[in-house]
Amino acid sequence: MIIYISGGVRSGKSSYAQKMALEKSANPVYVATARIWDEDFAKRVDRHKSERGPEWTSLECEQNVHLLPIENQVVVIDCVTLWLTNLFMTHHEDIEKTLAAFKTEIDAIQKLKGTFIIISNEIGMGVHAETELGRKFTDLQGWANQYVAAKADEAILMVSGLPLILK
Repeated sequence: MIIYISGGVRSGKSSYAQKMALEKSANPVYVATARIWDEDFAKRVDRHKSERGPEWTSLECEQNVHLLPIENQVVVIDCVTLWLTNLFMTHHEDIEKTLAAFKTEIDAIQKLKGTFIIISNEIGMGVHAETELGRKFTDLQGWANQYVAAKADEAILMVSGLPLILK
């Protein structure tokens, strides 16, 4: 089962996903897809880690999430945006190759037994990106989000800490 949760920055996506996971399992798994790029981002990651208790198993994986030992678990995958960034860099900013690799991973996760709560960002709802690279990534993110949402059994949009059930 895939549960897709999307929304803007600080919309409550992660806390909602974590609460949901804890309702489904006493020992959920948290998969962090982030690569630590700088000190500021490291602080954000530390803040996220501090919000989870000892009941969580934490795994870090920049790509090939489907290869982790996550079958038959309740898993929060946080987040598509950082996961896509890693794939985008690996595929030298090629949208088609990145999207194909991402779809392959989602399809593989969908075949696993378990509950997979996948968090993403709605980055295309804000200001138009200034750079060509930014516009390419915004398009990629939108297509990736559509793909996960289509595959998901449930889809939720977070706005100001409130969940809007999409499906």
